[in-house]
Amino acid sequence: MATGTSAEAAGWREQWFGWFDGSLFTLCAASLAVVVLGGLAQVSFGAFSMTIVDAWQAVFDPRVLFDAQTWRAFLLGAELPEMGKQSLIVWNIRLPRVFVGMLVGMNLAVSGAIFQAVTRNELASPFILGVSSGAGLMILLVLVAFAGATLAIPFLAVSADLSLSLTTVELGISSLLPVLAALGGAAAFLVVYVIAWKNGTSPVRLVLAGVIVGTVFSSLQTALFFFADDIGVVQSAIAWTTGSLTGTDWEQVRMALPWTAVAMLLALVSSRQLNVLLLGERTASSLGMSVEKVRFALSGVAVLAAAASIAVAGIVGFVGLIVPHMVRNIVGSDYRKLVIGCVFAGPALLVAADVGARLGMAVLVGSDAQIPVGIVTGLVGGPYFLYLMRKQEQMGEI
Repeated sequence: MATGTSAEAAGWREQWFGWFDGSLFTLCAASLAVVVLGGLAQVSFGAFSMTIVDAWQAVFDPRVLFDAQTWRAFLLGAELPEMGKQSLIVWNIRLPRVFVGMLVGMNLAVSGAIFQAVTRNELASPFILGVSSGAGLMILLVLVAFAGATLAIPFLAVSADLSLSLTTVELGISSLLPVLAALGGAAAFLVVYVIAWKNGTSPVRLVLAGVIVGTVFSSLQTALFFFADDIGVVQSAIAWTTGSLTGTDWEQVRMALPWTAVAMLLALVSSRQLNVLLLGERTASSLGMSVEKVRFALSGVAVLAAAASIAVAGIVGFVGLIVPHMVRNIVGSDYRKLVIGCVFAGPALLVAADVGARLGMAVLVGSDAQIPVGIVTGLVGGPYFLYLMRKQEQMGEI
């Protein structure tokens, strides 16, 4: 009996965790090391002068790390308790930028990996399929046309004597940016799908339709600049279109975290369906999968992940395209490994790129100016994609 039980346990472990091999562990460990080192570099430099030792001591300050009230302030927006000046600078200004970079990199990498499975096209990404342009257009429309607007949402309140009363709560339009970005991204992807549909879709048609929709929506984004009278709105809009983590704080972390958690959980749960989609529509249908329903559901997950990143950092290009390629070259095409690899490699790439964006000008020319992180990812992603094109004889359909 004991032998049979141990054999069943071994079979269960092999089924659920046998795919977690050395290459995936190495990728995750290396990515985590890059994030930690990049985060420490981010907190070590800034306008407020402090030594590297002081900055690192502030990061590991136990009065912050193990204080529940402080974490309620960070994650729920409660009142921030008193803390030392150095801990306040590190935890309230510098570290949130690292956390936002991690969330954005994670979302874009997983979103790109899902789109590549859904379309069976290794050229697919939120940027190329028009999702980023659609979400960005919606964000810019809100910034230009409805900046400072609030929404009054009615709800029933229960008083102390158990009586019901109708009251309203006002929400700033900025708190709904992830939802609005998701709607814009979803609308753009539906347009792409409709354009590409002709008795089914093909990888080439989806990419071409994505380029068309992305170009049109990018032109509309540019047109919105002419309707913005406030120079501050124009500067903010430019930051959205280039992708930037400058000025991010715990509000952006709170905005992106719940959507990221939902998207990552759904992506991990759906890894088996993603593997089946890679086999082709005919094979997937023969295995009992409703291909179109699964495809649209998974596309919704990818749109949600991309929208969560665009809502807090703008349009950061190339991350959703090159990270799945890099992870696939290391761990293979099994989406149980690929999704987890993207969860770790995406933050590593974006945190490292943001270190270059924030500190690069100081190293090169001694200037305190900061480059938008989207420019750095473009400078890295373009040559890497060119390398892939030169290395592989065929690119396109997986």
